[in-house]
Amino acid sequence: MQVLILGSGVIGTSVAYYLAHAGHDVTVLERQPAPALETSFGNAGEVSPGYSAPWAGPGVPLKAIKWMLMQHSPLVIKPMLDPAMWRWGLSMLCNCTQARYELNKGRMVRLAEYSRDCLKALRADTGIRYDERALGTLQLFRTQKQLDGIAKDVEVLKASGVPYQVLDREGCVQYEPALAAVRNKFVGGLRLPGDETGDCFKFTQALATLAEAAGAKFRFGVAIQAIEHDAGGVTAVSTDAGRFTADRYVVALGSYSPAMVKPLGIDLPVYPVKGFSITVPISDASGAPESTVMDETFKVAVTRLGERIRVGGTAQLSGFDLRLDAKRRDTLEHVVTDLFPKGGNVRDASFWTGLRPMTPDGTPVIGATRIPNLMLSTGHGTLGWTMAAGTGRVMADLIDGRSPAIDMEGLTVARYGA
Repeated sequence: MQVLILGSGVIGTSVAYYLAHAGHDVTVLERQPAPALETSFGNAGEVSPGYSAPWAGPGVPLKAIKWMLMQHSPLVIKPMLDPAMWRWGLSMLCNCTQARYELNKGRMVRLAEYSRDCLKALRADTGIRYDERALGTLQLFRTQKQLDGIAKDVEVLKASGVPYQVLDREGCVQYEPALAAVRNKFVGGLRLPGDETGDCFKFTQALATLAEAAGAKFRFGVAIQAIEHDAGGVTAVSTDAGRFTADRYVVALGSYSPAMVKPLGIDLPVYPVKGFSITVPISDASGAPESTVMDETFKVAVTRLGERIRVGGTAQLSGFDLRLDAKRRDTLEHVVTDLFPKGGNVRDASFWTGLRPMTPDGTPVIGATRIPNLMLSTGHGTLGWTMAAGTGRVMADLIDGRSPAIDMEGLTVARYGA
């Protein structure tokens, strides 16, 4: 079967790899000169099934107000005359109940756990390397109130069969020895030993090479203009390099997916949430993290990637604005120098920003649409790297006509009535 994939971030490339290995004739269209040069380029580096949770939850509206008043705020909202942003925000507020939180988290963990297993199998089958480590994630709490508030998350982890450890201060230091020097700055943590880390950019570049070896064709520097359709479905994709046709079409354009499918009558509630990262060369390995430490106060992840420290976080609602903001860098530098002051010199860090494609309920949108030959694979938010391998495998199974290994309930666009 001929399959045309729009986008070669980690999601589109993963779909291409699994489809090519299933024997399909795969073509990937990408406006950039290589894979993973946008949102997949500089993310936090976490493969964190256990940390998969929607941003919408009980108490979040009040927390959001407090966050925006902090000096190093995890959340920045720049009001705009953008109806899509306000609709997305209102829908997110509707998901801030305990019942919706548990439902959405369960859906996310289901896909994320499966994806982690797919990534392990992929690594074993191909030997792919990407500065990977399988040493878990440590969610670090600076206050006792934060530590006491994890009960609901722990219940969901239990129900989903996700291993976890609740640690006191010394327990945290056992897994992250560099924290011993700053042990007075936190009270404990929640460790998720099944989580991994790795460089998403390196992974995606290597996976694209493997996909090409299996027969997939990547067309770079191609600007997608429109999806052409008639009553029977999609007929072609028009680009600045001509028209492309296929039997099936997969939209994996991240935050740009809604605009592409809106003319087809699909209202896709995915909105860009801007994230930032810095990458710091390690100067003292003993002062650097062993894996990922998630600072719960500032919502910033500090991750070891080979001989570098990736510091990623903050959420900014400002549409498709890709300008770098010095204040966001200040927050990232504050967290890494506060927790790992000897790990590296932040003056040598590179600074990056990207647009996370977020749904209001946190769960991505994958699978079929009401248009017979059009499929979606987008809306993974901060968890595209975590969910990529599983998403690719699920999409390949669906296109092959096989039932995926996981329940698709609540994962498709049908949950929005679209």
